[in-house]
Amino acid sequence: MDIFTAISTRRSIGVVKPDPVPKELIEKILEAGIWAPSHYRTEPWRFFVLTGDARKNLGRAMASFAEKSLDEPQSDEGKEKLEKTAQKALRAPVIIAVSVEPTINEKVLVNEEHAAVHAAIQNMLLAAHALGLGAIWRTGKVCYSPEINQFFGLEDHALMLGFIYIGYPNMKELTGKRKSITEVTKWM
Repeated sequence: MDIFTAISTRRSIGVVKPDPVPKELIEKILEAGIWAPSHYRTEPWRFFVLTGDARKNLGRAMASFAEKSLDEPQSDEGKEKLEKTAQKALRAPVIIAVSVEPTINEKVLVNEEHAAVHAAIQNMLLAAHALGLGAIWRTGKVCYSPEINQFFGLEDHALMLGFIYIGYPNMKELTGKRKSITEVTKWM
């Protein structure tokens, strides 16, 4: 698949089969991530690959965060919401959690470190698509929570930037639509 086809046909695939994804394919996706650009070649990305029970543990950390927002977490309704939250980590056979660990250096801007990791995530999404896999990048308040930082053992200055759920697609192929470049571009 050429790069322009990959870019224009990639879609977020939120429904995937439970079938395992070979480690070799996950390694190719990780390899695509590390080739993203980063100022000063800091390579601020950190990857955590979760499969099997590791996903259940992540689900418990997500539920721990969600519990703080419930008025009555021990009620039947509260327990049901927490279980539903915990199950979100089982939506795909593989999750790659991607964090940023900014370089501590006055020359290095934290925003640029984040941008580098976002570029790595896009590379990974394109690689998954090119390999015939479905993937979706998920974030939300839980992603940036102390519970998640603690779960992954992140340094104080590090931050989780997203979870990439990966598997074999189990939904119809989606088509996309974008504004024309003339609507979003000003030539100067």
